[in-house]
Amino acid sequence: MGHGDLMSRAEDVAEQFLRLTKRGLPHAARLCLVSTFLEDGVRMWFQWEEQSEYINSTWSCGRFLANAFVMINLLGQLGGCVLVLSRNRVQQACYTLFSIIALQTVAYSILWDPHFLIRNLALGGGLLLLLAECRGEARGVFAGVPSVRHQSSPKHLLQLGGRVLLVLMFMTLLHFDLSLLSVLQDLVGTALIVLVAVGFKTKLAALTLAAWLLCINFTFNAFWSVPSYKPMHDFLKYDFFQTTSVIGGLLLVVALGPGGVSMDEKKKEW
Repeated sequence: MGHGDLMSRAEDVAEQFLRLTKRGLPHAARLCLVSTFLEDGVRMWFQWEEQSEYINSTWSCGRFLANAFVMINLLGQLGGCVLVLSRNRVQQACYTLFSIIALQTVAYSILWDPHFLIRNLALGGGLLLLLAECRGEARGVFAGVPSVRHQSSPKHLLQLGGRVLLVLMFMTLLHFDLSLLSVLQDLVGTALIVLVAVGFKTKLAALTLAAWLLCINFTFNAFWSVPSYKPMHDFLKYDFFQTTSVIGGLLLVVALGPGGVSMDEKKKEW
């Protein structure tokens, strides 16, 4: 079997998967995408004192501002998730969640930690895709009105930005050691990252990345296997839900397609 035949069969499998999950995939993608915000919002409630004490001791801002920080995170994340999942005021919900990411990036000094900063940027990419989906739905209300397709439309630019930021997550998974398995994983992973970023064979590449990330998540971030009193439990739990959110973003790429600024779209013109 040649390379072309193998690729065609893989694309057929991906298309069949999309046909079978057409109705449920966007809902599953949104739930996965906001899962890290849901988990963090609930954690703010159960760890209110610890979070408030940390912010106060780090920034010496006083108990009032520290408690306000926890309250903003709790209400902003849980409220934003409810709006996204209920499909109400999605644009405002995304802006709220963007603000929470920016606030936490500064408050927890994530700005100086490349590993966590890249993951936060990947989360931002998922939210850009949510905004793109929201714009697509809004345009669908005026489906009878003639419009001109333009590759640099806001929706297409949001999809491009979302794809590029989303695949940054995989930069934190590359091993850069010389064992055969690690080199093979890095090469395949890098190839899939590039395909999604440039929008070539996008749905197949994004679906493959989502499946790969799902396996990695349940294998290496199994927080339920670590006692809750150990610090590693919270670290793995944080990692698990952040990774789940990136999986949700990749599923949105599969559901929405690459958008106008992509090689797949250029191929149609050629």
